[in-house]
Amino acid sequence: MTHKQTFSTILLIAATALVLQFVFHLNLYAQIIISIAGIIISIAMTIEMIKTIRSGKYGVDLLAITAVLATIAIGEYWASIIVLIMLTGGDTLEDYASKVAGQELQSLLDKNPQIAHLKKDDNISDIPVDQVKVSDTLLIKPGEVVPVDGEITKGSSTFDESSLTGESLPLTKRVNDTLLSGSINGEQAIEMSATHIAAESQYQSIVQLVKTANTHPAKFVRLADRYSVPFTIVAYLIAGIAWFVSKDPVRFAEVLVVASPCPLILAAPIALVSGMSSASRNSIIVKNGTTIEKMAELKTIAFDKTGTITKGKLELAEVVPQNRFSTDQLLQYACTAEQQSSHILARSLLSTHKEIKLLPTNEITEITGTGLQATLTTGEIIKVGRQSFANPNHPNEIKISDTAIFVSIDNQFVGYITFKDQLRSETITSLKALKKLGIPHTLLISGDQQAIAENIGTEAGIQEIHGNCLPEQKIKLLQQIPKKQHPVAMVGDGVNDAPSLAVADVGIAMGAHGSTAASEAADVVFLKDSLDRLPVSIQIARYTMSVAKQSVLIGIFICTILMLIAATGVIPALIGALFQEVVDTVTILWALRAHKSIKFIR
Repeated sequence: MTHKQTFSTILLIAATALVLQFVFHLNLYAQIIISIAGIIISIAMTIEMIKTIRSGKYGVDLLAITAVLATIAIGEYWASIIVLIMLTGGDTLEDYASKVAGQELQSLLDKNPQIAHLKKDDNISDIPVDQVKVSDTLLIKPGEVVPVDGEITKGSSTFDESSLTGESLPLTKRVNDTLLSGSINGEQAIEMSATHIAAESQYQSIVQLVKTANTHPAKFVRLADRYSVPFTIVAYLIAGIAWFVSKDPVRFAEVLVVASPCPLILAAPIALVSGMSSASRNSIIVKNGTTIEKMAELKTIAFDKTGTITKGKLELAEVVPQNRFSTDQLLQYACTAEQQSSHILARSLLSTHKEIKLLPTNEITEITGTGLQATLTTGEIIKVGRQSFANPNHPNEIKISDTAIFVSIDNQFVGYITFKDQLRSETITSLKALKKLGIPHTLLISGDQQAIAENIGTEAGIQEIHGNCLPEQKIKLLQQIPKKQHPVAMVGDGVNDAPSLAVADVGIAMGAHGSTAASEAADVVFLKDSLDRLPVSIQIARYTMSVAKQSVLIGIFICTILMLIAATGVIPALIGALFQEVVDTVTILWALRAHKSIKFIR
C-alpha cells in the first residue's frame, strides 16, 4: 500500500469514527475502530523499525509507536488517530513535496523523443526512435524534438538547446551544422542525417543520468538520525519525570504525543531533493544526496587541463612531417585514427581539416591516457598520441612547448601536430570564485608536459601543478592527498579522466562534450559546458545542507519546547497532537527553501 493509500485509509477510519460517535453516539465502537487501526499500524512500524536496527542504523520511529500506543492505552483515542493522520499524512506530503521539488529533473524525461520521421525515396514514415540507424535521413518538423544526434542536410531553422547546454537563446542552424538530440526545432522544417543511434546520442545519455539521479537513494536522506538517540532519550526522560512527579500516566502520553518525530524524518530528504532540483535548474545533474553533502564540505579540487580549464576547441599551430612524409600524409593518418574520438584534440583536428579523405579501417582502439591505434584494411597500423607511444624508438625526446600529438605508421615516425591551448574565458573568474568560497587547495593534474601544464596552471591561478600524468598516476596523486584535505573533487571531461572521477570523493564531468565514460563515472555532470558551473554547484550544495540542518534543528527545538510545556499538564493529548501538525508544516516549508534560487558569488 502506498503512502497516499494508507493516508486515505486512516482518513476514512477517522471519518467513520466521527460518524459513529457524534451522529449515532456509539462511542465504544468508534474507540474500537481507532484502537484496532492504531495497533495494526504500530505493529507495521515496529517491523520496519526492527529492519532499520538490523541494518545497523537507528531511527526515531520508536517515539511515534510509543505515542500511538500510549494514547490508546489511556483512552485518548482521538489523539492517537491524529498522530496516525500526522504520520501517514507526513509521508504523503513528503512524496508530494519530492515530486514538486523534482520537476526540473523530470522535465527532461518528459521530453524524451519517442518517434522519428524517416525519409526514404521521397516517402516519410514514422519509426520508433531506437530503430534509427546512422546515416538515415530524418525530417524534423517545427516544434518537434530532435530524436538523435545528426547534421542538417537540407534547410535551416532555430533550435532551443536550453535543456541540454543551458544556452538560453535559440541557435540558428544551417546545412552541415550539428544537431543535438533533445533540442527543439523552431519555425522551419529541416532534414538531417543521423550521426549516432538513439542510445549513443546526447539526449539519451542525459536521460540516463537523470534516471540515475532519481533512482539512486540518498544515503544522507535521514539527517535526523544523527540526533535520534539523544532526542529519544530526552523525550523519554521528560515523559518519565512528568509521570513520576504527577503520578499520572496520562502525562507520559501527553509528552510523547508532542515528541512525535515526523518533522525530523521529513526535513532532510525534502531539502536534499529540493537542492538536487535547484542544481538541475542550473544545468547541473547531481546523482545523489550524499554528493550534495560532500560538495558542501569540499576542501580540495583537482582539475584536468585540456577541455576542462582550457577552451573546448584548440587552435592548430604547426603540422611538422618527418622522415620524408608529406604534410598531407601526416594529416590523413592523424585524422583517420582520431575520427571516432571525443577528445578535445581530435575534435579540433577534424573540425579544422574536414576535407581530408579518411583511410578505410578495420578497427580503432583507444588506449586510455596514451593514444589511439587504427588498423587499416591494408593491415598497416597507425598510432597517434603521446611521443612515447607513437615514437618510442626516437633516440631523443622532441621538446615542444605546445600541446602535441605524435603519429607513426607501422612504427615509422610520420611527424607531429601541435595545438595552441588557451584558457576558457570563465576559468580565471571561476577559480577566483572558488577562493572567495574558501576552497583551500586546488591542483592541476594533466597528461601534458610539465612545462605546458605549468604555463596554463599558473595563468589560471592553480596552486599545485602536475604534468606528464598517466591515468594511474592521476589516481595515485588523488589517493595521496592527506585526509585533512578531504573531501576531494576531480573535474574532467575525457575517457582518460573517468578513472580519476571514480576515485575522487566527488567526480565532476564537463558533460556537454564529455565522453560517456566520464559522465557515467562522475557524481556530478555539468550539462552546460562551462567551468562557472563549479562554484555554482558548491554554493547550491552549501545552501541545501544549511537548510536541511536548520530544518532538523528547528523540528527538534519546537518539539523539545512542546514536551516541556506538556510535562506541566497544560497541553491535553488531543491538543498536543494538533500542535504536531503545525510543527510538520513549519519544518517542511523551511526544508522547501532549498528549492529557491539564490544569489551566487562570482
